Amino acid sequence: MITSQCAWLVLGIIIQALIIFFLIQDSALSHPILLSKRLLSFSEKKCENGKVFIYDLPPTFNKQLLENCHDLDPWKSLCPAVSNGGFGPKAASYLTGVVPGNIAPAWYWTDMYAAEVIYHLRMMNYECRTLKPLEATAFYVPFYPGLAIGKYLFSNYTAKDRDRHGEMLLDWIKEQSSWKKRNGSDHFLVFGRLTWDFRRLTNQDSDWGSRFMYMPEMQNVLKISAERNTWDELEFSVPYPTAFHPRSKSDLAEWQGYIRARTRKCLFSFVGATRKKIRNDFRGLLMEFCKSESSCRVVDCSATRCSEGEPAILETFLDSDFCLQPKGDGYTRRSFFDCLMAGSIPVFFWVKSFKGQYEWHLPSKPESYSVFIDHRDVRLNGTVNIRNKLEGFSQIQIRKMRETVIDLLPRILYAESSKNGSGDFKDAFDVTIESVLKKLELDSKKNQSIG
Repeated sequence: MITSQCAWLVLGIIIQALIIFFLIQDSALSHPILLSKRLLSFSEKKCENGKVFIYDLPPTFNKQLLENCHDLDPWKSLCPAVSNGGFGPKAASYLTGVVPGNIAPAWYWTDMYAAEVIYHLRMMNYECRTLKPLEATAFYVPFYPGLAIGKYLFSNYTAKDRDRHGEMLLDWIKEQSSWKKRNGSDHFLVFGRLTWDFRRLTNQDSDWGSRFMYMPEMQNVLKISAERNTWDELEFSVPYPTAFHPRSKSDLAEWQGYIRARTRKCLFSFVGATRKKIRNDFRGLLMEFCKSESSCRVVDCSATRCSEGEPAILETFLDSDFCLQPKGDGYTRRSFFDCLMAGSIPVFFWVKSFKGQYEWHLPSKPESYSVFIDHRDVRLNGTVNIRNKLEGFSQIQIRKMRETVIDLLPRILYAESSKNGSGDFKDAFDVTIESVLKKLELDSKKNQSIG
């Protein structure tokens, strides 16, 4: 009797389960959106912003530039700079005692203009890459415009020399069917150098840079650069590469803990070199001021090699609450990101150094992570204004700003690409490409609604 009751009980449970199953199926079938969500693969869910197609360009636009790395700069070989996927030579042996030993292998001497190579390698292994153009939301053109123009910016080269690679690239790509479909409006390029290196206004040989960004075919293309022209709605700036490329979330967390606990001995610091050829050089003003201040630590880059990073630079930022950030070759500097990486709070002197720059990667309120002191006030009222302003911040305010800096580190660092990219956290590359996809998808929908 008990066995019979158990059998009926099991049968009842099975029948109820079947009823529920068919009800769910009917519900899904009557709601196509629900059904489509059920059928999405894990990969497709991760690529909800779309997929990227990568052009296989003729080697003259990337591979041959790397192969000829010894001939890309008039003063030095760039072969070390483009090694290790753009990260450059390993730096661990130089940083003993400066960074925690177990994360030292994640440090490299990375060139400030290496983004073109770094992004290309990461794109080749991007989880939302597609080999089918018809599936693509965005088309990545892996040309290295910064490496191509490097040596032509100097010496006795002509405007035509500086334009040659860009013209060749556009002649090739405008014949591609994917380009013709939308006239390049769903395409993007990465520029390792500042925007001003590609915005020559005239055809005079004496004028700086190429006119690549002003060429007609480039007017619909989305441009990613180290410093953007804020008047160009299709150009966006991304962080300069720094020396630290965390291999995992644990690497990142250890570094964040390390800089959070660091005892900082100096109120502020300045890393840079004076520009003697520039009249009333503001950097010279800061250098002279800092050298006379006991609360400021200085690294003079005219005496110390600063181009790819030095232990002295990192130690200086690690020891400082604030770091002074005047203009560089443009309004921005690689030093700004070195400063943030070390948990130091940047002090800007030009609004254009932060307004309209790095909007995908930095907080919308610059006062949450930085300080602004107008360079005109410094010239008018003296450099003592800098010390007075910084001494006015309480330790609570400084800790709050530093915590904001520490929290944003994942968004400004480029993770170790040979370890499957950032893996367990979104880094600067992930933020950039997701933003590119969202931007191009939104533009596409707007164009469809207008059409």
